[in-house]
Amino acid sequence: MLSFRWLLGAFHLIIWGLVTLTVTHAMLPPPPVQCNDSGCTLYNSYGVWNDRKDCHVPSITYPTTEEELRLAVAHANQNNLKVKVVSRFSHTIPKLACPDDARHGSSMLISTLKYNSSIEIDIANLAVTADAGVGLRELIDEVERSGLSLVPAPYWEGVSVGGLISTGAHGSSWWGKGGAVHDHVIGLNLIVPARKSEGYAKIIRIGGRDPLLNAAKVSLGMLGVISKVKLSLEPAFKRSISYDFTDDAHIEDIFMDHGKKYEFADVTWYPSRHTAVYRYDYRVPLNTSGNGEYDFLGFQPNSILVSKTTRSSEKLLESARNVNGKCALATTFVGFKKLVANGLKNGPIFTGYPVVGHQGRMQTSGSCLYSTKIDTSCAWDPRISGLFFYETTAIFPASKFGDFLRDVKKLRDLKPENFCGVDIYNGFLIRFIKASQAYLGQSEDSIVLDFNYYRADDSSTPRLNQDVWEEVEQMAFFKYGARPHWAKNRNLAFLDVQHKVSRFQQVSSSEEATGPCKHVLW
Repeated sequence: MLSFRWLLGAFHLIIWGLVTLTVTHAMLPPPPVQCNDSGCTLYNSYGVWNDRKDCHVPSITYPTTEEELRLAVAHANQNNLKVKVVSRFSHTIPKLACPDDARHGSSMLISTLKYNSSIEIDIANLAVTADAGVGLRELIDEVERSGLSLVPAPYWEGVSVGGLISTGAHGSSWWGKGGAVHDHVIGLNLIVPARKSEGYAKIIRIGGRDPLLNAAKVSLGMLGVISKVKLSLEPAFKRSISYDFTDDAHIEDIFMDHGKKYEFADVTWYPSRHTAVYRYDYRVPLNTSGNGEYDFLGFQPNSILVSKTTRSSEKLLESARNVNGKCALATTFVGFKKLVANGLKNGPIFTGYPVVGHQGRMQTSGSCLYSTKIDTSCAWDPRISGLFFYETTAIFPASKFGDFLRDVKKLRDLKPENFCGVDIYNGFLIRFIKASQAYLGQSEDSIVLDFNYYRADDSSTPRLNQDVWEEVEQMAFFKYGARPHWAKNRNLAFLDVQHKVSRFQQVSSSEEATGPCKHVLW
């Protein structure tokens, strides 16, 4: 087995790399679609889909206006092509953006990469309307410059406006309208196939009182192409955030009150370390002193050498079946997160709690997407052989989540070191989302559980403690009936999903309302 001395040496190499690495440029994320003379290939941001098979598509088009987007849909309808839409990010794990008939020449992609120029803010009515291809960071910054704030704040900003509502992206809140962005949608434009007399495609404008809105705002692209999204806003505000790193005793009894007490609460649980981190996060007046930000550690630009070394270290620990080595890394990483407040900054660095800052900078992050720092990238960039992991995200009815935690604790207590692998990443992230009117949203107040864990380079290589993590997944999705997040998870999580979504059939009924010729598109 690998020795603890070797492990410390590897960690020293990581720290050394942070200080001494010298190269020439930052590696920004590559475009998700790569084309050559034989066609195009669609990748996600990890470079590998959940089935490890490439997505080949004959062609792609890049509209720049809503009319060009309509013409692209019309072309597909007129030529009986299957169509899927992809953004500039392609940050999903399932193949939602890959057309079914991609290999047979009867499909095409529409990219919203260049359809991102319009952000219209209605200050009087506290609303913003944006092109579907606008990036979340661009939207948030423009809204904040107008003296307003977008209340729901997804944690990762590498998403487009159309993509984030289509897949149910969210932050964390049980207050007001809740933490899911789609529950703040008050209108959208949807481009659907139409008859020849209508130009083969038409724009449907769906208002806040239109019953079709509940189907369209989380639709996985199945009803048509979203072209514009209108979101409700509030006057600008600040937030005050503190983290409490403490023992995980009674977490199964505390989480509910925590979510009710703080508007933007979350909990991070590191089961092998017996540690729970409670996020105390609430609004404060705009004139409160502080200009802090949240630059989440996992989304910061990482030294390429550090990312490669971390991955190599984990691969060696996996091959040696070295559980204790993983626990040593988990202890180090959790301790470092506590030291730097997981990315909270009062100014250039973290100097102490609370950290106060404007809403637009206190939740959504992803600085690795734009970094100009020398020899850095997002840690999972597939070109550098960096981090490679699965992400499981389960959505529980709040009433069932406490019992799930009790079961996981029982499993943990049998052999705590078996849970070190998840604590090397982000432990169990626990977030709160409110009951939604969206047909594919959650029908009751819910808990979202995220956890990341090692993924082998080869699909046939078993993971260390694979039985433990599969047991956790099975308890979540089968015993407690959790639903999958639409843009994450292995295929296992989607088994029988149509019976877990109470309004699933209403989505099918809504497809008929969007117009004829639906069968040619999605």
